[in-house]
Amino acid sequence: YVNTRHNAGFYVVEKLAYELGEDISERKYKGLFAKVRIGNEKAIILEPQTYMNNSGESVRAFMDYFKIEAADVIVVYDDINLEPGNLRIRLKGSAGGHNGIKSLIAHMGTSDFPRVKVGVGEKPAKMDLADHVLGRFGDTDKKLLDEAASDAIEAIKLMVDGQYDTAMNRYNTKKTK
Repeated sequence: YVNTRHNAGFYVVEKLAYELGEDISERKYKGLFAKVRIGNEKAIILEPQTYMNNSGESVRAFMDYFKIEAADVIVVYDDINLEPGNLRIRLKGSAGGHNGIKSLIAHMGTSDFPRVKVGVGEKPAKMDLADHVLGRFGDTDKKLLDEAASDAIEAIKLMVDGQYDTAMNRYNTKKTK
């Protein structure tokens, strides 16, 4: 699923890890992870290696092992209801039809965790949703994803520092192509 719309979250956290000089390569609990420092905070960047629909298994195992509360887990994922280049930051919410988020909510036992939604655009009419999210970005949308990833990284840094309102006010803006 590398470089597909459904992998937008991994794209963002890989760019974050790279910026921090880390590689997401340690294995544990059905995931690849890196221990990092974001500002003054210790953090873990996790990429579950399960199917997207089972990603909650890996996240829950990490939460238990490292004694992490749901409110301290920032989830970055693709959102078809946002145009490419747009972000939406929320402190809690429903799965919105995203099966990976459904899995997280089920395994975490709560929907109260912060999230950064990365816009990948709606599916074209008559196209199967799976084909759309597993498809690759065109050149224009890829450029917008790159810009959104940079914004998402800055938002994550603010969120880790406890500045959720600042992150939402700064990055929950509508961009047009």
